[in-house]
Amino acid sequence: MTALICGSVAYDTIMVFSGRFSEHILADKIHMLNVSFLVPQLRREFGGCAGNIAYNLNQLGGKGYPMATAGRDFQSYSDWMKRCGIDCRYIHRLDDEFTAQAYITTDLDDNQITAFHPGAMNRSALNHVPGDAGISVGVISPDGRDGMLLHAEEFADAGIPFMFDPGQGLPMFSGAELRRFVELATWVTVNDYEGELLSQRTGWAPAEISERVDALVVTRGGKGSVIYLQGNRLDIPVTPVDEPLDPTGCGDAYRAGLLFGLMNDCGWETTGRIASLMGAIKIESHGTQNHTITPEAFRQRYKDSFGRELEI
Repeated sequence: MTALICGSVAYDTIMVFSGRFSEHILADKIHMLNVSFLVPQLRREFGGCAGNIAYNLNQLGGKGYPMATAGRDFQSYSDWMKRCGIDCRYIHRLDDEFTAQAYITTDLDDNQITAFHPGAMNRSALNHVPGDAGISVGVISPDGRDGMLLHAEEFADAGIPFMFDPGQGLPMFSGAELRRFVELATWVTVNDYEGELLSQRTGWAPAEISERVDALVVTRGGKGSVIYLQGNRLDIPVTPVDEPLDPTGCGDAYRAGLLFGLMNDCGWETTGRIASLMGAIKIESHGTQNHTITPEAFRQRYKDSFGRELEI
Protein backbone atom coordinates (compact mmCIF):
# COMPACT_ATOMS: atom_id res chain seq x y z
CA MET A 1 0.00 0.00 0.00
CA THR A 2 1.09 3.55 -0.70
CA ALA A 3 0.25 6.72 1.26
CA LEU A 4 -0.05 10.27 -0.07
CA ILE A 5 0.84 12.69 2.74
CA CYS A 6 -0.53 16.17 2.06
CA GLY A 7 0.99 18.89 4.21
CA SER A 8 3.92 21.22 4.62
CA VAL A 9 7.65 20.96 4.16
CA ALA A 10 9.59 23.57 6.12
CA TYR A 11 12.95 24.61 7.47
CA ASP A 12 13.08 24.96 11.26
CA THR A 13 15.74 27.33 12.59
CA ILE A 14 16.03 26.64 16.32
CA MET A 15 17.95 29.03 18.59
CA VAL A 16 18.64 28.53 22.29
CA PHE A 17 18.82 31.62 24.52
CA SER A 18 20.92 30.89 27.60
CA GLY A 19 18.74 33.03 29.86
CA ARG A 20 15.08 33.55 30.64
CA PHE A 21 12.70 35.69 28.64
CA SER A 22 11.04 36.81 31.88
CA GLU A 23 14.26 38.55 32.91
CA HIS A 24 14.36 40.66 29.73
CA ILE A 25 10.70 41.36 28.96
CA LEU A 26 9.19 43.91 31.32
CA ALA A 27 5.48 43.36 31.90
CA ASP A 28 4.71 47.09 32.13
CA LYS A 29 6.55 47.77 28.85
CA ILE A 30 4.96 45.04 26.73
CA HIS A 31 3.21 47.71 24.61
CA MET A 32 6.60 49.02 23.43
CA LEU A 33 8.60 45.80 23.24
CA ASN A 34 12.12 46.11 21.80
CA VAL A 35 14.42 43.31 22.95
CA SER A 36 17.36 41.38 21.53
CA PHE A 37 18.58 37.94 22.60
CA LEU A 38 22.07 36.53 22.11
CA VAL A 39 21.64 32.91 20.98
CA PRO A 40 24.94 31.01 21.12
CA GLN A 41 23.28 27.75 20.02
CA LEU A 42 21.59 27.41 16.64
CA ARG A 43 20.37 24.44 14.59
CA ARG A 44 18.69 24.28 11.22
CA GLU A 45 16.42 21.27 10.83
CA PHE A 46 14.26 19.78 8.11
CA GLY A 47 10.61 19.88 9.17
CA GLY A 48 7.00 20.38 8.15
CA CYS A 49 4.30 17.79 8.78
CA ALA A 50 4.39 16.11 5.36
CA GLY A 51 8.16 15.80 5.46
CA ASN A 52 8.20 14.54 9.05
CA ILE A 53 5.45 11.96 8.55
CA ALA A 54 7.05 10.68 5.34
CA TYR A 55 10.44 10.39 7.09
CA ASN A 56 8.99 8.35 9.96
CA LEU A 57 6.92 6.13 7.69
CA ASN A 58 10.05 5.43 5.66
CA GLN A 59 11.91 4.47 8.87
CA LEU A 60 9.24 1.83 9.50
CA GLY A 61 9.59 0.44 5.98
CA GLY A 62 6.32 1.94 4.70
CA LYS A 63 5.89 3.63 1.35
CA GLY A 64 4.64 7.20 1.34
CA TYR A 65 4.83 10.25 -0.89
CA PRO A 66 4.83 13.75 0.65
CA MET A 67 2.72 16.21 -1.34
CA ALA A 68 3.64 19.85 -0.68
CA THR A 69 4.60 23.16 -2.23
CA ALA A 70 8.20 24.26 -1.70
CA GLY A 71 10.24 27.28 -2.69
CA ARG A 72 13.39 28.11 -4.59
CA ASP A 73 15.52 27.24 -1.55
CA PHE A 74 14.29 23.65 -1.36
CA GLN A 75 17.34 21.95 -2.92
CA SER A 76 19.09 20.96 0.33
CA TYR A 77 15.84 19.49 1.69
CA SER A 78 15.25 17.64 -1.60
CA ASP A 79 18.78 16.21 -1.44
CA TRP A 80 18.14 15.06 2.14
CA MET A 81 14.88 13.33 1.17
CA LYS A 82 16.59 11.53 -1.69
CA ARG A 83 19.37 10.33 0.64
CA CYS A 84 16.64 9.00 2.95
CA GLY A 85 14.90 7.20 0.09
CA ILE A 86 11.81 9.46 0.10
CA ASP A 87 10.17 10.04 -3.28
CA CYS A 88 9.61 13.76 -4.01
CA ARG A 89 7.51 13.41 -7.15
CA TYR A 90 4.52 15.24 -5.62
CA ILE A 91 6.46 18.19 -4.21
CA HIS A 92 5.79 21.26 -6.35
CA ARG A 93 8.66 23.75 -6.33
CA LEU A 94 7.89 27.46 -6.89
CA ASP A 95 10.70 29.75 -8.05
CA ASP A 96 9.07 32.93 -6.74
CA GLU A 97 8.61 31.79 -3.12
CA PHE A 98 10.67 30.58 -0.19
CA THR A 99 9.97 27.23 1.43
CA ALA A 100 8.00 27.62 4.67
CA GLN A 101 10.28 28.67 7.54
CA ALA A 102 9.92 28.57 11.32
CA TYR A 103 12.26 30.60 13.52
CA ILE A 104 12.10 29.33 17.08
CA THR A 105 13.90 30.83 20.08
CA THR A 106 13.80 28.80 23.31
CA ASP A 107 14.92 29.93 26.77
CA LEU A 108 16.14 27.98 29.80
CA ASP A 109 12.54 27.41 30.98
CA ASP A 110 11.57 25.90 27.58
CA ASN A 111 9.46 28.95 26.75
CA GLN A 112 9.38 29.59 23.02
CA ILE A 113 9.02 32.60 20.74
CA THR A 114 8.27 31.49 17.19
CA ALA A 115 7.95 33.39 13.91
CA PHE A 116 6.54 31.40 10.98
CA HIS A 117 6.68 32.35 7.32
CA PRO A 118 4.37 30.10 5.24
CA GLY A 119 5.92 31.00 1.88
CA ALA A 120 5.14 28.42 -0.78
CA MET A 121 2.86 26.54 1.62
CA ASN A 122 0.16 29.17 1.04
CA ARG A 123 -0.15 27.95 -2.55
CA SER A 124 -0.72 24.29 -1.73
CA ALA A 125 -3.93 24.31 -3.81
CA LEU A 126 -1.68 24.15 -6.88
CA ASN A 127 -1.21 20.46 -6.03
CA HIS A 128 -3.88 17.88 -6.79
CA VAL A 129 -4.52 14.39 -5.44
CA PRO A 130 -3.82 11.89 -8.25
CA GLY A 131 -6.76 9.55 -8.65
CA ASP A 132 -4.95 7.02 -10.84
CA ALA A 133 -1.51 6.62 -9.24
CA GLY A 134 -2.12 3.62 -7.00
CA ILE A 135 -2.54 5.70 -3.83
CA SER A 136 -4.29 3.54 -1.24
CA VAL A 137 -4.49 5.91 1.76
CA GLY A 138 -4.12 9.64 2.34
CA VAL A 139 -3.36 12.22 5.02
CA ILE A 140 -4.52 15.83 5.29
CA SER A 141 -2.04 17.48 7.68
CA PRO A 142 -1.43 21.21 8.33
CA ASP A 143 -0.89 23.05 5.04
CA GLY A 144 -2.23 26.06 3.18
CA ARG A 145 -5.91 26.56 3.98
CA ASP A 146 -7.24 26.29 0.42
CA GLY A 147 -5.12 23.23 -0.25
CA MET A 148 -6.43 21.39 2.80
CA LEU A 149 -10.05 22.02 1.76
CA LEU A 150 -9.36 21.01 -1.85
CA HIS A 151 -7.39 17.86 -1.08
CA ALA A 152 -10.05 16.51 1.28
CA GLU A 153 -12.63 16.79 -1.48
CA GLU A 154 -10.24 15.21 -4.00
CA PHE A 155 -9.50 12.23 -1.74
CA ALA A 156 -13.23 11.69 -1.28
CA ASP A 157 -13.95 12.02 -5.01
CA ALA A 158 -11.19 9.49 -5.78
CA GLY A 159 -12.53 7.04 -3.17
CA ILE A 160 -9.24 7.13 -1.24
CA PRO A 161 -9.65 6.79 2.55
CA PHE A 162 -7.79 9.54 4.39
CA MET A 163 -6.76 10.70 7.84
CA PHE A 164 -7.69 14.24 8.85
CA ASP A 165 -4.89 15.67 11.01
CA PRO A 166 -5.63 19.40 11.36
CA GLY A 167 -2.95 20.13 13.98
CA GLN A 168 -2.05 23.78 14.36
CA GLY A 169 -4.08 24.54 11.22
CA LEU A 170 -7.37 23.80 12.99
CA PRO A 171 -8.13 27.44 13.97
CA MET A 172 -8.18 28.42 10.27
CA PHE A 173 -11.50 26.67 9.71
CA SER A 174 -15.09 27.42 10.64
CA GLY A 175 -17.35 24.93 12.36
CA ALA A 176 -19.08 24.12 9.07
CA GLU A 177 -15.74 23.50 7.33
CA LEU A 178 -14.52 21.25 10.14
CA ARG A 179 -17.77 19.28 10.07
CA ARG A 180 -17.23 18.79 6.32
CA PHE A 181 -13.68 17.51 6.92
CA VAL A 182 -15.00 15.00 9.48
CA GLU A 183 -17.78 13.85 7.17
CA LEU A 184 -15.29 13.22 4.34
CA ALA A 185 -12.53 11.65 6.46
CA THR A 186 -12.10 8.00 7.34
CA TRP A 187 -10.06 8.75 10.47
CA VAL A 188 -9.44 11.89 12.56
CA THR A 189 -6.39 12.41 14.77
CA VAL A 190 -5.80 15.33 17.17
CA ASN A 191 -4.05 16.04 20.45
CA ASP A 192 -6.17 16.66 23.54
CA TYR A 193 -6.17 20.46 23.14
CA GLU A 194 -7.06 20.22 19.44
CA GLY A 195 -9.74 17.67 20.30
CA GLU A 196 -11.45 20.14 22.64
CA LEU A 197 -11.26 22.89 20.02
CA LEU A 198 -12.61 20.55 17.35
CA SER A 199 -15.56 19.66 19.59
CA GLN A 200 -16.24 23.33 20.36
CA ARG A 201 -16.22 24.36 16.72
CA THR A 202 -18.18 21.43 15.32
CA GLY A 203 -20.60 21.18 18.25
CA TRP A 204 -19.88 17.43 18.35
CA ALA A 205 -18.55 15.61 21.40
CA PRO A 206 -15.75 13.05 20.82
CA ALA A 207 -18.26 10.19 20.82
CA GLU A 208 -20.32 11.99 18.18
CA ILE A 209 -17.25 12.59 16.01
CA SER A 210 -16.25 8.93 16.34
CA GLU A 211 -19.67 7.87 15.06
CA ARG A 212 -18.96 9.72 11.79
CA VAL A 213 -15.54 8.16 11.15
CA ASP A 214 -13.93 4.75 11.54
CA ALA A 215 -11.78 6.06 14.40
CA LEU A 216 -11.02 9.25 16.32
CA VAL A 217 -7.50 9.24 17.81
CA VAL A 218 -6.63 11.66 20.62
CA THR A 219 -3.03 11.90 21.86
CA ARG A 220 -2.40 13.04 25.45
CA GLY A 221 1.38 13.41 25.69
CA GLY A 222 2.77 11.54 28.68
CA LYS A 223 -0.66 10.11 29.46
CA GLY A 224 -0.76 7.97 26.33
CA SER A 225 -3.56 8.18 23.79
CA VAL A 226 -7.21 7.26 23.33
CA ILE A 227 -8.84 5.75 20.26
CA TYR A 228 -12.61 6.16 19.96
CA LEU A 229 -14.17 3.46 17.78
CA GLN A 230 -17.82 4.10 17.00
CA GLY A 231 -18.35 5.36 20.54
CA ASN A 232 -16.19 2.71 22.22
CA ARG A 233 -12.94 3.76 23.91
CA LEU A 234 -9.56 2.07 23.59
CA ASP A 235 -6.73 3.34 25.82
CA ILE A 236 -3.19 3.08 24.42
CA PRO A 237 -0.37 3.17 27.01
CA VAL A 238 2.58 5.49 26.75
CA THR A 239 5.84 3.83 25.70
CA PRO A 240 8.81 3.96 28.11
CA VAL A 241 11.48 6.46 26.99
CA ASP A 242 15.21 6.12 27.65
CA GLU A 243 15.88 9.89 27.84
CA PRO A 244 13.44 12.55 26.65
CA LEU A 245 15.37 15.20 24.71
CA ASP A 246 12.97 17.01 22.37
CA PRO A 247 9.19 16.59 21.92
CA THR A 248 9.15 18.53 18.64
CA GLY A 249 7.78 16.29 15.89
CA CYS A 250 6.50 13.54 18.20
CA GLY A 251 2.97 14.01 16.90
CA ASP A 252 4.13 13.51 13.32
CA ALA A 253 6.05 10.37 14.31
CA TYR A 254 2.92 9.09 16.05
CA ARG A 255 0.83 9.70 12.93
CA ALA A 256 3.34 7.83 10.79
CA GLY A 257 2.89 4.89 13.16
CA LEU A 258 -0.87 5.10 12.73
CA LEU A 259 -0.45 5.11 8.96
CA PHE A 260 1.87 2.11 9.05
CA GLY A 261 -0.54 0.12 11.20
CA LEU A 262 -3.50 0.99 8.97
CA MET A 263 -1.56 0.13 5.81
CA ASN A 264 -0.74 -3.29 7.26
CA ASP A 265 -4.20 -4.07 8.74
CA CYS A 266 -2.73 -4.38 12.22
CA GLY A 267 -5.88 -3.71 14.23
CA TRP A 268 -6.23 -0.70 16.52
CA GLU A 269 -4.58 -2.12 19.66
CA THR A 270 -1.42 -2.85 17.68
CA THR A 271 -1.66 0.27 15.51
CA GLY A 272 -1.91 2.51 18.57
CA ARG A 273 1.15 0.88 20.12
CA ILE A 274 3.17 1.23 16.91
CA ALA A 275 2.28 4.94 16.93
CA SER A 276 3.14 5.32 20.61
CA LEU A 277 6.52 3.67 20.11
CA MET A 278 7.36 5.89 17.14
CA GLY A 279 6.63 8.96 19.26
CA ALA A 280 8.92 7.62 22.00
CA ILE A 281 11.74 6.97 19.55
CA LYS A 282 11.45 10.52 18.21
CA ILE A 283 11.51 12.19 21.63
CA GLU A 284 14.91 10.61 22.32
CA SER A 285 16.53 12.78 19.59
CA HIS A 286 16.76 16.51 18.91
CA GLY A 287 14.97 17.74 15.80
CA THR A 288 12.25 16.02 13.81
CA GLN A 289 14.26 13.91 11.36
CA ASN A 290 17.44 12.90 13.18
CA HIS A 291 16.32 9.62 14.77
CA THR A 292 16.95 6.36 12.94
CA ILE A 293 15.70 2.83 13.44
CA THR A 294 15.49 -0.22 11.21
CA PRO A 295 12.26 -2.23 10.86
CA GLU A 296 14.02 -5.13 12.60
CA ALA A 297 15.14 -3.01 15.53
CA PHE A 298 11.66 -1.51 15.77
CA ARG A 299 10.10 -4.98 16.09
CA GLN A 300 12.53 -5.87 18.88
CA ARG A 301 11.81 -2.67 20.77
CA TYR A 302 8.07 -3.23 20.29
CA LYS A 303 8.44 -6.64 21.92
CA ASP A 304 10.55 -5.20 24.74
CA SER A 305 8.04 -2.38 25.35
CA PHE A 306 4.77 -4.28 25.16
CA GLY A 307 5.72 -7.90 25.84
CA ARG A 308 4.35 -9.17 22.54
CA GLU A 309 5.57 -9.81 19.01
CA LEU A 310 4.74 -7.40 16.19
CA GLU A 311 3.34 -9.64 13.48
CA ILE A 312 3.65 -7.84 10.11
